Amino acid sequence: MSDHIDVILEKANNYQAKILVVSKNRENTQIQALYDRGFRHMGENRVQALMEKKDDLPSDIKWHIIGHLQKNKVKYIAPFVELIHSVDSISLLKTINKEALKNGRVIPVLLQCKVAQEESKYGIAPDQIQNILDEILEHEFENIEIHGIMGMATFTNDLDQVRSEFRQLKSIFDRIKESHYSEDERFSILSMGMSGDYETALEEGSNMLRLGSVLFT
Repeated sequence: MSDHIDVILEKANNYQAKILVVSKNRENTQIQALYDRGFRHMGENRVQALMEKKDDLPSDIKWHIIGHLQKNKVKYIAPFVELIHSVDSISLLKTINKEALKNGRVIPVLLQCKVAQEESKYGIAPDQIQNILDEILEHEFENIEIHGIMGMATFTNDLDQVRSEFRQLKSIFDRIKESHYSEDERFSILSMGMSGDYETALEEGSNMLRLGSVLFT
């Protein structure tokens, strides 16, 4: 009999979406249990928490940063981070590019777009995205690759609002892809959908889910 993780995997596979395990606030034994089920991509909100876990868990885990990233913390993750989901400024991109160069790496990132209504959410406002993209082209960051966008819906029981915000993110993704990255296959990730809304996110075009509590249940 299939368990709840098999059900989630099947839903994601039906939409050809990848699952990122949100491992924040979880014990290493819990993370190891999901690793043993085949999960290899783990996401942390805070650099310090990631660094504390990294050396005590299998070395082939691909670590993502999904929370707000302070520029002075980039140096700690630059040698190994798989993907930074939360780029919301040119100044942060400059720092990532500098630290990537020091480590002889090209670091993949996502642009975090803010469509949710909460003031506490970070991200680039939709009307500022064009300016950011123009600056990215102007700076020609050689040690960064833009692989897509990330966003969150408002934390609400109003599913129509959640769906509308995911739809807006998909529209932003499509617009950026067409205008700036139509010839770049690396720009391919739409990271949206968490434990409470991932099914709606899949329906609206997500191809990377950030799942925590629903996997650790």
